[in-house]
Amino acid sequence: MTKINVGRLGIWRPWSLLDPGLAKDVEDLGYGAVWIGGSPTGDLGIADRLLAATDRIVIATGIVNMWNTPAAEVAASYHRLNEAHGGRFLLGVGIGHPEATQEYRSPYETIVRYLDDLDAAKVPAGGRALAALGPKVLRLAAERTAGAHPYLTTPEHTRQAREALGDGPLLAPEQKFVLDPDPGRARALGRDMLGRYLALGNYVASFKRLGFTDDVAGGGSDALVDALIAHGDAAAVAARVSAHLDAGADHVAVQVLTERDADPRPGLRAVAEALR
Repeated sequence: MTKINVGRLGIWRPWSLLDPGLAKDVEDLGYGAVWIGGSPTGDLGIADRLLAATDRIVIATGIVNMWNTPAAEVAASYHRLNEAHGGRFLLGVGIGHPEATQEYRSPYETIVRYLDDLDAAKVPAGGRALAALGPKVLRLAAERTAGAHPYLTTPEHTRQAREALGDGPLLAPEQKFVLDPDPGRARALGRDMLGRYLALGNYVASFKRLGFTDDVAGGGSDALVDALIAHGDAAAVAARVSAHLDAGADHVAVQVLTERDADPRPGLRAVAEALR
């Protein structure tokens, strides 16, 4: 299976906070991919705009929600983007959260049917990735897609994910970070973001599999926040990225957390330079 080359380092950012200028600046910093987060709409117009503004970087979805977007719709968008932009688009898909979907059915069976529909629409396995946390879906990602895009995890999860995937499939975890030397401020910003995920059963189950059994109450313990969100200076963030790579990741998509409306570029530049 031919995989798209996303490089070793990318960024993850909600689609509503992405624009062509940022994508071009990230490309110029040497990043290999931009992951469009926050369940973009099936027409993938945001991907069109980011691809048109860049020359080299891969644009990936992280992720298209299977409940919100029929496979046929996103398959048509995939083919349009792939043909227009020289194979620089990677379609990341995922099941989303039961708390957000009234008609949520068996997640595993739904993923399988969705991938079957993408097969029927001739979206190649090498052109798509699957959001995966647990071992069963990780194995499915290895069998039916280019690989897995785990979100909100740790280097230890990356190690376990590589074992489940085996050698070969893409493993591209997301890693949040706060550039702030003050642990209290950094944890406060991280905990503010983390709260919404502590209300979602699939993430809580993932944290507990990693050993954080009593850490999910009260907004998350300091140990949980520190494990999920790198903070400190750029060297500390770079060390966390390197820990994922050492644990078996092929690529790490970093997400900078800032105060509202702050420019993400300084943080992304600092991390890129530290890893360079």
